[in-house]
Amino acid sequence: MIIQRVVLNSRPGKNGVPVAENFRLEQSTIADTVQAGQVRVKTLYLSVDPYMRCRMNEDTGSDYLLPWQLSEVADGGGVGVVEESKHENFAKGDFVTSFTWPWQTVAILDGSVLQKLVPQLVNGRLSYFLGAAGITGLTALLGVREKGHVAVGANQTMVVSGAAGACGSLAGQIGRLEGCSRVVGIAGTDEKCSILVQEMGFDAAINYKKGNVAEQLRELCPGGVDVYFDNVGGDISDTVISQMNQNSHIILCGQISQYNKDVPYPPPLPPDTEKIQKERNITRERFLVLNYMDKYEASVLQLCQWIQEGKLKVRETIVEGLANIGAAFQSMMSGGNIGKQIISVSK
Repeated sequence: MIIQRVVLNSRPGKNGVPVAENFRLEQSTIADTVQAGQVRVKTLYLSVDPYMRCRMNEDTGSDYLLPWQLSEVADGGGVGVVEESKHENFAKGDFVTSFTWPWQTVAILDGSVLQKLVPQLVNGRLSYFLGAAGITGLTALLGVREKGHVAVGANQTMVVSGAAGACGSLAGQIGRLEGCSRVVGIAGTDEKCSILVQEMGFDAAINYKKGNVAEQLRELCPGGVDVYFDNVGGDISDTVISQMNQNSHIILCGQISQYNKDVPYPPPLPPDTEKIQKERNITRERFLVLNYMDKYEASVLQLCQWIQEGKLKVRETIVEGLANIGAAFQSMMSGGNIGKQIISVSK
């Protein structure tokens, strides 16, 4: 069977900025027959995520992320529909997902890597299983619950950097749902800030490209910062940490400002910032959602319930066509989109 797939064409280098040309669309073939335990799936949606920048390097800097190989098909979160099955758990027409879905139009996968989906849980929006009801939503929810130490009635203020991104836009809303009394986002355009406040229920948002971020934080968080959901690292995080309270908590979700630099993960803090962290007993622990898979099912059901009730607002940037996945990746890494970046492959 002839298919299309996307392979890693070149590496940007540890300190390089990814471009669309790092990926290549090519024609390939897969077997015409499905073996016992296998499932043939048609790809519907693929997820494009910031962590994938690390997978473009020969050394990902992480023991749980495998590097993509040159001229080999890339992979990540995906959703598709079963076309043929020789696995007892799946039948033709089932919708399924996997964290290791190959970037190709049709694939033959081992049934053990697939999970069956119930479209009704997300009002039929299958792409949500890659975002708000998938690994992105799980990262936001479990990050807040496991590392944020949010408590109802504790009058806590949360700040979210990268707040208009896939995870940040959910994390702020979840912080509110879990009990934070004030939520402030940091984003890169006035449009993003407006969406955060008017659509997603943030109390305020700061455009870090305008004005003095430290002054705006002091004005918007007069009682200091109790919980910081950190998606970006770098100067913005140093500024937020300088205004954090005693015994406060950093949810170390991502460090996108550092992904094109040859530094360890998580990147070390500058000496002055590290001093503040230690003196104020601010927790900053590495957070990996895969360590909490025992809470996967209950957490997904919670996310789906909030979506159905309209309590969790979801934004997606959907790009049509497998051929555009490289450009979509480049756009995401430059911070050009709002919400989750999704590739629509076929319908």
